[in-house]
Amino acid sequence: MPGYDEAYAAWAANPEAYWRAAARLIDWDVPPTRIFDAAAGPYGRWFPDARLNTCANALDRHVAAGRGAQPALIWDSPMTGRCETFTYAALLQRVAKLAGALAARGVTAGDRVVLYMPMIPEAVVGMLACARLGAVHSVVFGGFAAAELAARIADAEPKLILSASCGLEPGRVVAYKPLLDAAITLSPHKPAGVIVAQREQAPATLIPGQDEDWAAVEAAGTPHPCVPVAATDPLYVLYTSGTTGKPKGVVRDNGGHAVALRQSMDTLYGVGPGDVMFTASDVGWVVGHSYIVYAPLLAGATSILFEGKPVGTPDAGTFWRVCQQHQVKVMFTAPTAIRAIKRDDPEGKLLKTHDLSRLEALFLAGERCDPPTAEWSAGLLGKPVIDHWWQTETGWPITGNFRGYGLFEPRFGSGGKPSPGYQVHALDEAGKPLPRGQSGTLAVKLPLPPGCLPTLWQADDRFRESYTTTFPGWYNTSDAGVVDTEGYVSVMSRTDDIINVAGHRLSTGAMEEVLAGHPDVAECAVIGIADTVKGQVPLGLVVLKSGVTKPDATICQELVSLVRERIGPVAAFKDAMVVARLPKTRSGKILRATLRKIADGESYTVPPTIDDASILGEVEAALRAR
Repeated sequence: MPGYDEAYAAWAANPEAYWRAAARLIDWDVPPTRIFDAAAGPYGRWFPDARLNTCANALDRHVAAGRGAQPALIWDSPMTGRCETFTYAALLQRVAKLAGALAARGVTAGDRVVLYMPMIPEAVVGMLACARLGAVHSVVFGGFAAAELAARIADAEPKLILSASCGLEPGRVVAYKPLLDAAITLSPHKPAGVIVAQREQAPATLIPGQDEDWAAVEAAGTPHPCVPVAATDPLYVLYTSGTTGKPKGVVRDNGGHAVALRQSMDTLYGVGPGDVMFTASDVGWVVGHSYIVYAPLLAGATSILFEGKPVGTPDAGTFWRVCQQHQVKVMFTAPTAIRAIKRDDPEGKLLKTHDLSRLEALFLAGERCDPPTAEWSAGLLGKPVIDHWWQTETGWPITGNFRGYGLFEPRFGSGGKPSPGYQVHALDEAGKPLPRGQSGTLAVKLPLPPGCLPTLWQADDRFRESYTTTFPGWYNTSDAGVVDTEGYVSVMSRTDDIINVAGHRLSTGAMEEVLAGHPDVAECAVIGIADTVKGQVPLGLVVLKSGVTKPDATICQELVSLVRERIGPVAAFKDAMVVARLPKTRSGKILRATLRKIADGESYTVPPTIDDASILGEVEAALRAR
């Protein structure tokens, strides 16, 4: 493979030639003769005259090539104490039978199917069965509140819903069926039926005429062949919260998605046929879609489906146990998971008890990784730790460090350099590209590359309003950051996390980086709170590592001094407080906007994505008592 600079230059010189070559890694029923149609959709469409089936590329072609006995999926569930391996042939058989069962119930190409699932093999089987038929799946994170699930059912209008009787969390069982039943009652759209995977931890009572048992339905299914669809047809719709309260349905098409993900496995992750990839995420999020289910299988690799937590199932060594047991080559998780491990095992004693000689790299994404966390990981692992940046909307990384092109020097705190396909700039408020090294809103020059959202579900105008109207000709990421003189991109915060202190626009991410560097701090968040004089002033919330005995007041004063030393008095950072835990979404993002409203005494709504509402209550009480 060429080096990074050569590959990026080749893409920039001839984007269509670059993606034409990448498309050769995919099996097409009708190969593309046109690579890009600039006149289609809000900004253009990729491979407009091609046809393919994503499931065929993920399963059938590997079995046809004689690799059916290779493991495709390993379900590792500390929550149940079970570990099961599914070969490509076995997974194909299950997917084909479920596809036949769905077809027998009227599901055809273009129909929508909602999945409301925990991290069990049936979730993957269900997604691939939809892809096999050309149906459009929409996965909703298991355990979502009924009203939020109802909104997604109403928007997607699914013919069927695939679900499970329950999900498992440390110390509790979450019954899904009552939530699903309530959502169906609330939704103006009613599905034709519901298929439920029964789990022994909490079997569900099935409603006659509506619900069917998954095991029986799949067992009776007649294997169904793959249905070719247009490359521009949707593979899935993944909802993300909208500012209007109406969820935004991010569309992923079949052709661009397959090409981009398959390419990324070679260029970015360096994972190929037979390699084992462990992505510690959830199928309800884009990371789970892209790098638990589709990309590893498109590449013929082995993917691990993990049902557990980074700590508490049973301890902070569980990720390292998985890596050793399954001979993981590349691991991918969120920085918040590593911070949790660091908090509970700051010296890495549990890590050192496992043989990680097969592990070649750790990838981090989902939020900006503070340099101390990356440095801690790299120091203990002795492997490359690669922070990379992408979004639900893009579906694959905007920036990274490229194992396939030869790693360049990492810079902790940066998400690396742009992937070929993305031209990234920091823009000022007028949409003018800023000089290298100056902070602004990060934006991508249109057109977006294959694999990114072509539009929002049945909402082209909303797509334009959300992403392209603010800066015409650009995709607005709504992330704030900087592109330095050597092309490294650093994402500091969401644009709404920029605070204005006495006329100075300051990044909360830069302050968090300083706080995270304190030896006693496990994780932190900085929010801007209202101030009658300065407009806003920053407040730091910190969680301490296990075993810290120093008084909280001493640590807080040290943090104030650190920010003053490294950022300067302009930051007006004069207040920090210690909390036991920080409230987060289930994907690990800290609820900064909610915390800001609480600190300012504003009313707020508990986000439906919250992982544990009791944590929010604890922090609210602490903030109110200030």
